[in-house]
Amino acid sequence: MTGDNFFYLGTLTKPFGLKGELCAFFDVDDCGKYQDLQSVFIDIDGERLPYIIENIQYRGRNQFVIKFQDIDITNVGDFVQCDLYLPVSSLPKLTGNRFYFHEVAGFEVIDKNLGSIGVCKGFLELSNNPVMQVMKDEKEILIPVNKEFITDVDRENRIMRVETPEGLVELYL
Repeated sequence: MTGDNFFYLGTLTKPFGLKGELCAFFDVDDCGKYQDLQSVFIDIDGERLPYIIENIQYRGRNQFVIKFQDIDITNVGDFVQCDLYLPVSSLPKLTGNRFYFHEVAGFEVIDKNLGSIGVCKGFLELSNNPVMQVMKDEKEILIPVNKEFITDVDRENRIMRVETPEGLVELYL
């Protein structure tokens, strides 16, 4: 699987206990969806390798304790600060105006009042306030990800319709 087929789940942060378990931080909105994980891909030196989970416990505040097969107390330290990934195919499908950031990269962005303002390049996380990066020619336009601004996500035609506050887009152009 290539890097485009994965999404970032979180990071292994430190060893836990004496049984080869690891603490993990999951960078997700709903940890409940991940309490029964069977396996994950661990990024080791740029290569994502699958690991089977023997046991996973949610500890609150996006923190988990995980016991993997083939990781024990002798090598647990080798996995600290390694990132965790899951295949994009394991994500539940979203509908309507809800979307995953990776899903809309490359979509044309059309403003209700200004027409086409560019193409969605990606997203930046700024103090837990994500903003969409839209490229128009060589200029970057930043639009806060706000359900009031994003009026329609047309997956079939790869178009995202927005209604930005007056003056926001012109600020960048």
